[in-house]
Amino acid sequence: MRPHMTRVLPRTNFHSSKLIRCLADLALADAGDSGNAFAEQLGQWVHFADAITLSAVHSEGLPRVPTARAEVQAAARTAVADEAERIQAFLVNSVRRSFSPKLGRTHIQLPIPELALPMNVGTAYAPYRRFYESHQRDMELSIQPLRTNVREALAKASPRLRKLAELDVTLEKILRDREGKLLARVPLLLRKRFEQLFKEHQQKLADSAQADNPAAWAQAGGWLARFCDDMQMLLLAEVELRLQPTLGLIEAFKQDTQ
Repeated sequence: MRPHMTRVLPRTNFHSSKLIRCLADLALADAGDSGNAFAEQLGQWVHFADAITLSAVHSEGLPRVPTARAEVQAAARTAVADEAERIQAFLVNSVRRSFSPKLGRTHIQLPIPELALPMNVGTAYAPYRRFYESHQRDMELSIQPLRTNVREALAKASPRLRKLAELDVTLEKILRDREGKLLARVPLLLRKRFEQLFKEHQQKLADSAQADNPAAWAQAGGWLARFCDDMQMLLLAEVELRLQPTLGLIEAFKQDTQ
């Protein structure tokens, strides 16, 4: 039996998202953000003119559109929920398979590591940055059309849901550039983790007076294997984060009783 959407697609807040917690756990970002601090940051993101636009949309009366019949709404809810589940599964499986080829082929492959000394960190990390950014492009290309389709379904369902869809359009326009810039920083932050793990590895060897063995880097417990585990964790957390606005719309669709 296929799991229910609310179980496989949990709802979380941006400031307490898994991605932010993961970055903090890896000492790559500060997660000490209260709800008030996040609201403060959000206020800084919203330009004054954009805030006026958002306020205008919010203050308008409900649009004069007919409410769809209950059976039509039910069919639309099922369709968008199924589409969201399919896209989430595609993105999650794409990430997992790119790290574990035995799970199945995928169009994004984990770079073949350069297991040799001396290692230039910048050169060695570059393929992993491109790998991460390829997954980010996949997320953008998959989730944006989904969000548009969900808004269109809401707009046809009832005046109340159409208003919500209009608010979502306005919010996306206001926050899209900022969100894009922030998420583009993740692969840059990840380089810090790459460097950190390699330095820890070198220090451990120095402390124990052992010679390095590059062939063991990517083996279980090796510093490069640990880095790949961290990178996979961040990618899966980013999939969850990017899906949140769309899943919020779907949840509102489910809860609408009009």
